[in-house]
Amino acid sequence: MKTNIMKKLNEKQIRTDLPDFRIGDILKVFYKIVEGGKERIQPFEGTLIGRHGGGIAKTFTMRKISFGEGVERTFPLASPRIEKIEVVRHGEVRRAKLYYIREKVGKKSKIKEKKTLIADVQKEVPQSEAPVKIES
Repeated sequence: MKTNIMKKLNEKQIRTDLPDFRIGDILKVFYKIVEGGKERIQPFEGTLIGRHGGGIAKTFTMRKISFGEGVERTFPLASPRIEKIEVVRHGEVRRAKLYYIREKVGKKSKIKEKKTLIADVQKEVPQSEAPVKIES
């Protein structure tokens, strides 16, 4: 009985407005910060190096290099302080956790961009060449 109630409460709090992102992606997280009585949005752009937990307790860890110093930040996925998340670029990795990047320096810490197939886009036919329907 209690687990059903908890499950329903957790389902209401899980966010569905966030994009699908994977380990190795370059993300831009817009996070609300309260300083004194003022609120402002601070973007944090970095590489997703890990996801943890499940349900409402799900978190993700990001890493970026700021002024030559590595900075890691863990965000709760269900946090109301996350304004939005943008996927800047999809990365191609073969690991679930990218903690090995902490020891890499320079170009060795870069992640390859995932190559995606572009669907064949039909060219728009000019109106003069468009097929004409003949009504009988």
